[in-house]
Amino acid sequence: MADNRKMVEQITSMDADFAQWYTDIVKKAELVDYSGVKGCMIIRPYGYAIWENIQRILDAEFKKLGHENVYMPMFIPESLLQREKDHVAGFAPECAWVTVGGQNQLTERLCVRPTSETLFCEHYRNIIHSYRDLPKLYNQWCNVVRWEKTTRPFLRTSEFLWQEGHTMHETAEEARAETLRMLEVYADFYEKTLAIPVVRGRKTEKEKFAGAVETYTVEPMMHNGFALQGGTSHYFGDGFARAFDITYTDRDNAVKYPHQTSWGVSTRMIGAIIMAHGDDNGLVLPPAVAPIQVAVIPVAQHKEGVLEKAKALADTLSAGFRVKLDDSENSTGWKFSQYEMKGVPLRLEIGPRDIENNSCVLVSRVTREKTVVSLDGIAATVADALEKVKNELYRRAKENLEKRTSSAVSYDEFLKTAEEKSGFIRAMWCGDSACEDKIKDETGGVKSRCIPFDEEKLSDVCVCCGRPAKHMVVWGRQY
Repeated sequence: MADNRKMVEQITSMDADFAQWYTDIVKKAELVDYSGVKGCMIIRPYGYAIWENIQRILDAEFKKLGHENVYMPMFIPESLLQREKDHVAGFAPECAWVTVGGQNQLTERLCVRPTSETLFCEHYRNIIHSYRDLPKLYNQWCNVVRWEKTTRPFLRTSEFLWQEGHTMHETAEEARAETLRMLEVYADFYEKTLAIPVVRGRKTEKEKFAGAVETYTVEPMMHNGFALQGGTSHYFGDGFARAFDITYTDRDNAVKYPHQTSWGVSTRMIGAIIMAHGDDNGLVLPPAVAPIQVAVIPVAQHKEGVLEKAKALADTLSAGFRVKLDDSENSTGWKFSQYEMKGVPLRLEIGPRDIENNSCVLVSRVTREKTVVSLDGIAATVADALEKVKNELYRRAKENLEKRTSSAVSYDEFLKTAEEKSGFIRAMWCGDSACEDKIKDETGGVKSRCIPFDEEKLSDVCVCCGRPAKHMVVWGRQY
């Protein structure tokens, strides 16, 4: 039977204050510390280890698809940034500028990169000349700076870590295929690795990336019904290529502009994990990215043979899993609470009686159920238990997404749903950004999340203005 007692009293209940619950977890689970620079965070070893696992898995997926890692400068000359007008206008409010180098005033301001499209374009202009040079499939792991007014660790910080893919292709068809292919990589990663279901779709004109022709998104839902923009993939057409005079000679010896994409996810993913899976006892980590997958806890470790057997168990499992043997002098209860709060998927308890019976006690972080299991074949038992943790996390998150998704066909119904329920609202839309603005203003922040790929025709008219509808949109509040 699961033990439902709250083991970490220092964490605020999510039902009482979700924002404080989130802050308590990122601090008490030792994911981050606050920096002396407003809006910037110190990612502590445990938090960074989660990011390293995310990075390792995604990087392998990118490379399977032929992408190569590069590194671009962190400074962008103002004249370079200005070459694509829509792009610079979109990022201008968030740019941080360097005006002095050493003791000298710079002749031209340098922008600390908020994103790197212009840097990649400058490089591509120098290296793309023929169709034989295409496609160019590049990716960069780096930090970026966006001067945010309101910040929260992982979700929105002035500096954050991410990856940004930038590719060039011969045709629009190839570039669009790449855009959607990479969106599906993100969607699969959320659902199959992080155990978080997402809504896939296209952003509206108002919400698309600055300078893009089309922006696609994966939108996970958090415990409280808020959306998080989980990852985006953009098709740029040949707009940047024209602005930067990037041309190539095609197979018929004609000079053409290549078509471009970009796509990215960031440390915001860690915020998604916290808010999609965490509970009032702390983190709940999906096994694939957990820094510690199995915590081995010796019980009555002062008794003869217990520590030795616990160490042997940890050594056996270390060949296939990330294992932590806690042989410290802290109390057993403290250890249970500590690893629960840090979201370790499985805990194995082993004491004198277990040793006599050639067994140990397996505890799942997600269900908190205790099961006595044999030490024979323990690696297979642990692998099966970790798979069950992942599946149960996904089931619960999917249930939350479905429970908190509503539909509305009239404006009164939309406003009533937005006021009374937290979650996604599916409703028809005419395509006019004025209706998006009106809905946001009159609901206190409900915005279009995306036009989902699986859109349905709920009615013939826009939920806001009553004019003929063009699309079904998923609406919601966001972080």
